[in-house]
This record gives sequence, structure tokens and C-alpha cells, in this order.
Amino acid sequence: MGLFDSVVSAVSQQIEQQGGLAQVVSGLLANNGELGGLNGLVEKFNQAGLGDVVNSWIGHGANQAISADQLSGVLGSDFLTQAAGQLGLDAAQLSSQLSQFLPGVVDQLTPQGSLPAAGAGNAGDLLGMLGALLPQR
Repeated sequence: MGLFDSVVSAVSQQIEQQGGLAQVVSGLLANNGELGGLNGLVEKFNQAGLGDVVNSWIGHGANQAISADQLSGVLGSDFLTQAAGQLGLDAAQLSSQLSQFLPGVVDQLTPQGSLPAAGAGNAGDLLGMLGALLPQR
């Protein structure tokens, strides 16, 4: 395989992973998802003692960072292992990517500085917003 083929392969894999990452985040935030949507995700953060972190993403002001390990504690190893397997990643890689991506997504979903009403929005809106947040291909 030549250099060009290697670069094209790497870029293609990156695009597939980013698309997959959007699907994982969409699944996390879907109201009918495993966690019960954004409200359920916020509850998981509160239960893990990281309510201040997720609330910084929702409220106005700077978003607090979250480490991959902290996010793993919130989401759980079962969820991360299953989702990572679907993307061809390991759980640590997925957790690392999500820790960079999720704060901005939650911030964008809460422009008024508060959680939307339960059931607000739809999957199409969420996927469109996620597509806008992903790096351009």
C-alpha cells in the first residue's frame, strides 16, 4: 500500500469513527435511549458526584472539562465496551473521544442555560446538530 492509500485509509477510518461517535452521542441523548435522554444523563452525572461538571455545560459560562476516567465512571464500562465495539475502538478510546465531544454537545443542546422540557426536540434535530459539531470532512 502506497503513502496515498495509507492516508486515504486513515482519513476514511477517522470519518467513520466520527460518524459513529455522533451515533453514540445521539443514543445517549435520545429520550427513548438507555439513559432517558439528556435528563437521564444529567441524573447519571449527579449520581456520580459530577453534577457540577454537567451543570457547567448546561449553564452559561465556561464548560468544565471531564476526564475519560470520570466519564467512564458516569457511563459505565458495559455501555462503553458495547458502543466502542461497534466503532472498532476500545472503551478507553471511546471514553477519551466522548470526553472531548460531549461537553460541547450538551452546551449546544441547552442554549438557554437550562434543560429542555422532557420530550422536546427530536432525533433529526439532534443528529443535525451533531453533524454540525463534527470536524468537516
